[in-house]
Amino acid sequence: MSSPTGPASGLPVRMPRPRQPGRHRRPEPVVAPEGAPALVLAVPGTPSAATRSLAEEVVSIARSELPGLDARIGYLDGDDSEFPALKSVLTRTAEERTARYEQAVAAGLDVKEPDGPVAVVVPLLAGPDSALLRRVRQAVMDSRVAADLTDALGPHPLLAEALHVRLSEAGLARADRARLFTVATAADGIILASVGGDEAVQAAGITGMLLAARLAVPVMAAALDQEGSITSVAEQLRSSGSQQLALAPYLIGPELEPGLLEAAAEEAGCPAAEALGPYPAIGKLALAKYTTALGIAPQQPQGTPVR
Repeated sequence: MSSPTGPASGLPVRMPRPRQPGRHRRPEPVVAPEGAPALVLAVPGTPSAATRSLAEEVVSIARSELPGLDARIGYLDGDDSEFPALKSVLTRTAEERTARYEQAVAAGLDVKEPDGPVAVVVPLLAGPDSALLRRVRQAVMDSRVAADLTDALGPHPLLAEALHVRLSEAGLARADRARLFTVATAADGIILASVGGDEAVQAAGITGMLLAARLAVPVMAAALDQEGSITSVAEQLRSSGSQQLALAPYLIGPELEPGLLEAAAEEAGCPAAEALGPYPAIGKLALAKYTTALGIAPQQPQGTPVR
C-alpha cells in the first residue's frame, strides 16, 4: 500500500534514471530552427495526381524527420491552379515571410528583420539532368526570390538500397544476400537506366557500383534518352557472361516520359523494375540536401550496410 506522500515503508523506491553523460548520451531531437527557410521540392515532368501523391509522400517523410519543417511542392510545369508552379511557390513563400514579420512588428514584438534565403530548392531528381536543372535554376531566377538550389539527390548508398528493394519487389533480385534461397528469375546482370545524358550515366555508375556490391552481379549504367545506349550496354553484359538481364530505373518517376521505360526493356529484351518512387530514402535525402545547405546537419543519412 502507498500513502499520499509515497510508497509504504519497506517498498523499494523507483528513482528516475539519470541522463547518460559523455559520448553515450542520447542526442536531443533535432527540430527546424525558428524562421528557417522553407524546403521547396522542385518536381519535374507533367503534373498528375500520381505525381502529386508521390511528392506529398516525399515531403511527409522529410517533415517526420525534422519536426517544424516548412516543406512545400513546386511543379516545374505547374499550371498555378491544381499544380502550383515552382516560381509561384517561391514568390508566395517570400510574401508570407514578409507578412509574418510585418504582423509581428505591428503587434509591438521585438523581432529581427528576416534575412538570408527564403527557401532551399531541392530538385526531385535521383541524378543530374542538366536540361531539367537549368529550368529549375531559371524558375528560381524568374521568381526574384533569394533561394538556394541544391544538387540532385544522388549518387548515394541509400539509392543503391532503394534500387535493390525495387528489383527484389519485381522478383529480379534476392532481397537479402545472406539468406540461403534463390530466386529463379533473379538477374545476373543489371542495366541501370538514367535520363540526362553522359553526366547522368556517370553519376548512375557510382550508385551502380554500390548496387553491384549488394547483389554480387555486374551493373552497368545506360541512358534512356540516348539512342542505342540501352542496347549497347545489354550486349556488353551478355558478352561478358550475363544471360538473365534486368532493367533498373535510376529515376524517381515524374521525370520519366510515359512509355520510355517499357520501350527500353523491350529493346534490351529483359524485364524492368519499377522506378524508385516515394521510397523512404528519397524523403531523407531531400531533407539531407536541405539541412546541409543550411549547415544544420553534421552528416548525410547513412545507407544500409551490405549483408
